[in-house]
Amino acid sequence: MTNLEIFNPISTELELVEQELITSIDTEIPVLDQAATHLIRAGGKRLRPAFTLLAAKLFNNSVQHAIPLAVALELIHMASLVHDDVIDNSELRRGQPTVKSKWGNRLSIYTGNYILARSLCLVAPYQRSDVLDVLADTSMRICEGEIKQMLSCYNIHQGLKDYLRRIERKTALLISVSCQLGAMISPATKAQVLALKRYGYHLGMAFQITDDILDFVADEEILGKPVGSDIRQGVITLPAIYALRCGSQREQLGRLLSSPDLCLSQAEEIVNLINESDGIDYAYYISNRFAEKARQQLDFLPDMLGKNSLYEIADFISGREY
Repeated sequence: MTNLEIFNPISTELELVEQELITSIDTEIPVLDQAATHLIRAGGKRLRPAFTLLAAKLFNNSVQHAIPLAVALELIHMASLVHDDVIDNSELRRGQPTVKSKWGNRLSIYTGNYILARSLCLVAPYQRSDVLDVLADTSMRICEGEIKQMLSCYNIHQGLKDYLRRIERKTALLISVSCQLGAMISPATKAQVLALKRYGYHLGMAFQITDDILDFVADEEILGKPVGSDIRQGVITLPAIYALRCGSQREQLGRLLSSPDLCLSQAEEIVNLINESDGIDYAYYISNRFAEKARQQLDFLPDMLGKNSLYEIADFISGREY
């Protein structure tokens, strides 16, 4: 099943989101306009706006009211990616040159800040302090997650709990909030809002674990960035954590992963050592457990057209190849 099929119930609204993403970058400064729309035009899965719209559709026939919020959540995500690429010194994103590689660090930072500010402009007309509170808290926790990841680089002694706390803040929170807010601006009960929040959280965890797996096994052309990018940056993800604990070559792997120079020069060897362990299978097992927890939360939601898509997305997340 493709992305397009999964999102059939909201396909028209997602087209509007795509248009609004471009028009929302309202600036008369040409270089800022080019930089801000560059990542948007490179495409993407648009999972966060899709979750917002699907959550809203469970309780409304029309989800026009949720489109500005959906656009805002994607802009928040994009702002974080622009900043991430500066920190990680990344040259490619979604198979295209990053904003950082085309315009440099200084303009990239301001571009990310501008995109984030535009997202707030889109949310303000809702006049919902509770929505703003959720977004502010989430934004702070995302920053905390990125700092935790930065501080944990090359640390071969981190465990499963450390990793899960890190990816919760890095990825799961914004997906969780996308589901939560789509329900909050709709006639959903508190219990239903909570179920969607938990659904998004568990699915976000599964998404990031699968993303970390793909960094070892995906086709570079499909993935849109070099395989082993995390290793080169010293980011130790779940397959590596398992290999460091249980792999037959764990001593050699530990020596390589704890050295910034060796992570750069021996990245291919490190990837091979991890692939030869059972780390990939273990990570898939954990990812599938989170996806199943997400599906269980859907039992608390009304039987509407969008609900089937939420089930299908949970299946797609675990088995995706990009």
